[in-house]
Amino acid sequence: MEDFDNIRAFGPEDLPGAYERLTADPQFRHVVGKVFPQVPFEALAGKLKQCKTNLDFQIAFCYPFLKDLLKKASTGCDMDITNIDNKRRYTFVSNHRDIVLDSALLDVMLIDTGFKTTCEIAIGDNLLAAPWIKDLVRVNKSFIVLRSAGIREMLTNSKRMSEYMHIVINKKNDNIWIAQREGRAKDSDDRTQESILKMMAMGGEGSVTERLKQLHIVPLAISYEYDPCDYLKAAEFQLKRDVEGWKKTKQDDVLSMQTGIMGYKGKIHYHCAPCIDDFLDSMPADTPKGEIFKTIAEHIDRGIHGNYRLFANNLVALDMLDGTAEGKYTAEEKARFEAYISKQLQKAEEALGQAGIEPDTDYLRERMITMYANPARNKFRVAE
Repeated sequence: MEDFDNIRAFGPEDLPGAYERLTADPQFRHVVGKVFPQVPFEALAGKLKQCKTNLDFQIAFCYPFLKDLLKKASTGCDMDITNIDNKRRYTFVSNHRDIVLDSALLDVMLIDTGFKTTCEIAIGDNLLAAPWIKDLVRVNKSFIVLRSAGIREMLTNSKRMSEYMHIVINKKNDNIWIAQREGRAKDSDDRTQESILKMMAMGGEGSVTERLKQLHIVPLAISYEYDPCDYLKAAEFQLKRDVEGWKKTKQDDVLSMQTGIMGYKGKIHYHCAPCIDDFLDSMPADTPKGEIFKTIAEHIDRGIHGNYRLFANNLVALDMLDGTAEGKYTAEEKARFEAYISKQLQKAEEALGQAGIEPDTDYLRERMITMYANPARNKFRVAE
């Protein structure tokens, strides 16, 4: 495992050192005080050091925190695992809405649906804004995607990560979560990047399909009734349009993480499509090399799109843009969504104003409505 020391999730042998670094870090102590205000830090530090495995840590700290968060910031979260077996291990490839919660809530749902373990989480190094965050995510079973590198180094990093993923599934007997694309689809038009599949096929043995089959990929659809970051995403669209060379800062990522975690999400639903192993077996042996990854990506997309949970917001938004969902929602639901969009629009305008940019209200409104319409567009397209 030494080959993976700079990216792998911490093992039990790494935890005591990580706990020492975390409990000595003033910033970590401050954050923990905010998250658990009623509990003295010394008591939390003592409980932390009693956790002998990553799963112990997740069950002692992450699980209760997330359950409490769901009570405050949602009307419930559930997962449909009808298509998979909770005694097996999978690589969950999902659409990506929320930087932190997509994978964090999956861990909760895996525990609640009878899995004996959670999952190792792929996280980009761009999100690790401080050394204590890097320690914390690796304690929480995350492995690091090294993004800031040259082309040759990126290929080396991709191969190493793929090999590590194969070890997680086949030797460590754990699950994996990875987003279907790098970064979130800001307009919710979720598409699997072929580059993600190409990376996964760098590890393992045999043909491309045999290598991917060794990871037991499950397309996972994640549906949020409300996206607390919708106004930030809309503002980002305008900044990219109007400011040449604009790029997000680490502080922007921190704001998105905070907003996504603490903001109201309404109902949340996770839905597993069937594992793609049988599909990979059914692919013709003479499939052109250039078509293999495209065909598999499209199959994963159908699995995700077809299993979205549509809420009234999605149907109202679709009707507002395309006029194709009339009669599928009530007047009250439409009024509620319009009021919500108006409130979020004001937040987007304020965010742009603080950045010294004149808000384009019509554009921001169209971007936000599109975010809610696209899941419905894609689900109905699969059903045609």
